[in-house]
Amino acid sequence: MITEAPEESSQQRTFAYRILRYTPNLVRDEWVNIGVLVFDPQSGERRLRLIEEPAEYARVRRLHPEADESLLRALRDDLEDRFQRFGEVFRDNGGARAGGNGADWLTLLGKWDDTLSNVLQLAPQKGVFASDLDAETERVYAERVAPQRRAASVGAPNSRSDTRKHCDQVWKLERLWQRIEKGVRLEQFTFPGDPMRIDYAYRKNGTRGFVQILSVSRAPGDARDLAYASEHIRSKVPSSEFTAVTDVLLRTEDKRHNFVLETLRDAGIEAIAADGFAVWVHKLRPTIQEGKVEE
Repeated sequence: MITEAPEESSQQRTFAYRILRYTPNLVRDEWVNIGVLVFDPQSGERRLRLIEEPAEYARVRRLHPEADESLLRALRDDLEDRFQRFGEVFRDNGGARAGGNGADWLTLLGKWDDTLSNVLQLAPQKGVFASDLDAETERVYAERVAPQRRAASVGAPNSRSDTRKHCDQVWKLERLWQRIEKGVRLEQFTFPGDPMRIDYAYRKNGTRGFVQILSVSRAPGDARDLAYASEHIRSKVPSSEFTAVTDVLLRTEDKRHNFVLETLRDAGIEAIAADGFAVWVHKLRPTIQEGKVEE
């Protein structure tokens, strides 16, 4: 079991959060939670988490069969672009103000309330005490947005979100969280509008590394998408390396596993089971470039 690093502060902070709702029919006033924005009202440090897994989109379609999935998939980039346009008073992902005061953040949210599409709404703001912004974002997302699932076997992550929680903890335990990029947009390497993101990226000795989480149990076809992504990235960044973190240990005797293994191998992508990710990161740590990577 991975625990938080001992020197990380456990001091409680005051955060606020807004739930993002999808409301395709305003007359019926029927909505479904599709994301969460958690932030520090004083500093502007924030985290945005939106639905991304097939099961999450399927849940929206069950509740709203006419849901505009293309709009939902483009939503994260749209909101991040809004952060950039209004983000002069904040340092990207740093949380410290570059100017202004705490009211600047509330002004930004007020603009969102006025300009978001009618089908996209921010629920009323709520406050919470917590010590870690990332952990609190995951907690609120799991409680208010993620589809409820039957209990899984202990220690057996079976979705991208489960595996990502594990990987996030590993990066933090190794003191690498502030050195890596998160949620890298693939469109900078492919074509405008490409919705795919690479979970993590790092720099070492002139090489750029990319790490993507694959849920082989649920979506083995994602390996093909990653192979496609790696081909385009290498065309723009020849000195690059790729790692896929899988929710299970891949075994050649399993046809599904073998498909993933062969697809990744042909694309030059290393496969690491989630259970071995901590060891892999620990070996990687001394080579990762010092200094925080801008997101």
